[in-house]
Amino acid sequence: MKTSVMLVICAAVIALSIFTACSGAPAEPAGQAGGDKEATRMEEGRGMIEKVVKTEAEWKEILTDEEFRVLRRKGTEPAFSSPLHDNKEEGVYRCAACGLDLFSSEAKYDSGTGWPSFYEPVAGNHVIEKSDNSLFMRRTEIVCARCESHLGHVFNDGPKPTGLRYCMNGVALDFVPEGEREKE
Repeated sequence: MKTSVMLVICAAVIALSIFTACSGAPAEPAGQAGGDKEATRMEEGRGMIEKVVKTEAEWKEILTDEEFRVLRRKGTEPAFSSPLHDNKEEGVYRCAACGLDLFSSEAKYDSGTGWPSFYEPVAGNHVIEKSDNSLFMRRTEIVCARCESHLGHVFNDGPKPTGLRYCMNGVALDFVPEGEREKE
């Protein structure tokens, strides 16, 4: 009897691991601070990045429900649900919460996972890696360096030249076509 129960539990854990192989399940909110909106400077790698800190109420005012769930609650969108997954235009992918440039279309590729995937960020100091041990898995979460919003995860099974797969939620990204970017 005990063996049967253990087998069922193991099977459930394995199924959950497979189902969430490229997801960030709901967890605690990332990098929040109470009080008024504040901006602090963060020096990391190349250059300075303005830190954006907002209350959860302020994030709820500017993000859609789905953006809030993914970006601030570490949720995941369903695979193949984002139009950015199949986007082939040239341009830049920005954080949907704060607008920081994160990934270039030049680094985008089809990983077959159902989420927009990139082999490197536009700059190493634009994303932060955090340990994620949720759902009985060991993964590396990627958050925006400016606002610490959850973007997705990075894995070591990507293409050359880096061998990395930044598996991002499309709802966490805004795409700006090359022509529009030049107008800014």
